Parts: sequence; structure tokens; C-alpha cells
Amino acid sequence: MDYKEQVELATAYIQGIYSDQVAIGIILGTGLGNLASQIEVDLEIPYQEIPHFPLSTVESHSGTLLFGRLGGKKVVAMKGRFHYYEGYSMKEVTFPIRVMRLLGVQTLFISNASGGLNPNQEVGEVMVISDHINLFPENPLRGKNYEAWGPRFPDMSVPYSPRLIDLALQIAHEKGLKLHTGVYCGVEGPNLETPAEYNYLRTIGGDAVGMSTVPEVLVACHAGMEVFGISAITDLGVEGKIHQVTLDDVLAAAAKATPQMSQILAELLRRM
Repeated sequence: MDYKEQVELATAYIQGIYSDQVAIGIILGTGLGNLASQIEVDLEIPYQEIPHFPLSTVESHSGTLLFGRLGGKKVVAMKGRFHYYEGYSMKEVTFPIRVMRLLGVQTLFISNASGGLNPNQEVGEVMVISDHINLFPENPLRGKNYEAWGPRFPDMSVPYSPRLIDLALQIAHEKGLKLHTGVYCGVEGPNLETPAEYNYLRTIGGDAVGMSTVPEVLVACHAGMEVFGISAITDLGVEGKIHQVTLDDVLAAAAKATPQMSQILAELLRRM
């Protein structure tokens, strides 16, 4: 069975138990699973029940597909995502994005935890992603292209929706929330960066760095989705502010950022 057939089989399984059309998809990143508490859940499907669906192996990621409402809109949310560093291929990492698109998703909201590179950022603050730099060693679009899914050479001149970025900034201004915008660097991981690597990433134009998001955005853009990305700044790669970081530190910082991220995402959905 080829990749396309696997995606179609997974989609058919989900549609067999949840027939409603869903136009909005959400990926809940490291430590941000609590965002799921804002969703009025109609159905939860464990990943292991979905044919060919990968399984989360990171302790901070549960593995459940949620269907319900957020901000008055029907959504499907991944509570737990997949990473290249877990040993998955890029096609496996982005498998859920293909499924979401076949389920009818047209707009994808992606959240993550990332290291801050911009000296204006502080731990626990939030950054809207305006662009990215892809430093992964593999591309999820490599290999056979299915024209029904998207073009062989997708344009990436506007990977993140200017409309949704402007709306998020407007919401933050109205509510008195501090919201950064910036460029996200996607790296392989799982190790954090050395001081010299942080300096390099800042030098090439990065404002934050993380181990996810870019593969999903590539596939979402290939599939014609509108994308909005948002990062919780969970540690700092800024000279003079670099220190040893544990997973507990990351989770605590993500928890600090979660209320603001939840507020912005829910309001964005309400105004769409």
C-alpha cells in the first residue's frame, strides 16, 4: 500500500465515525496541550486507533485527535504532534496534515514551543510566526508528487497568512497583550543549540528556533491551506541569557504562555 492509499484509509476511518465537515485544523505543540481544555470536545480518537497514523513518543505530547468547537467554529485538533527527531520520516511527520486536508481543513493553526533568539523576547512570551527558515535535512515533499494534492513546485512566497497575522496583532492590541512577530528557524533536534549555533541562527535572520512546524507548513502550503503559526518562547538563546534548560523548564514556560495563546487563537476563530 502506497502513502496516498494509507492517507485515504486513515481519512475514511475517521469519516466513518465522524461525518461532519471540518474546515479548521489545530496542532497543539510541546507543553501546549492545555489549549485543548478550551475546546468543546465532541469526539476523541486515540492515534493508535487510526490506520497508519503515527504515535507520539515524546512524554509532553499525548496522542489524541480531538473534534469539537473553539471560538464557535468546528475544529479538529492534534493533541500531540510528531517530530523528525523521533525517527519518523518527513512523510510520517506530516501524515496528519494530509488527513486533515482530505477531511476538509482549509485553515491550519500551528502552535509550538521555541527558543527565543531576539533580545527583545522574554521567557513565557508569545511570537506570531511571520516566516521561517528551513534547516531540516529532509523535505516532506521529496519523492512522488500527487497532483491532486498539490503542485510539484509549490510557491512559498507567503507561507503564513498576512490576514491572520494582522488580525492576531489587532486582537493583542485590543486586549493589551504583548505579542512579538518574527522568523522561526526549524532544526532537526533533539538537542538544544550551542551558544555559537544560537548566534548563527540569529545572524541568518531567526527570531526563534524549534524542532517542528516547518514540515507541517510545507505540506499545508502544498495542499493550499491558509496557515497561522504561533510560538511560546520557552527558553532564550540570547548572549548573556543562555543557561541549561530541562524539559520541566520548557513545560513551565509553555504553561505561562498558554493563556495568552488560547485567548488569541479562540478570538481569531471567532472573527474568521
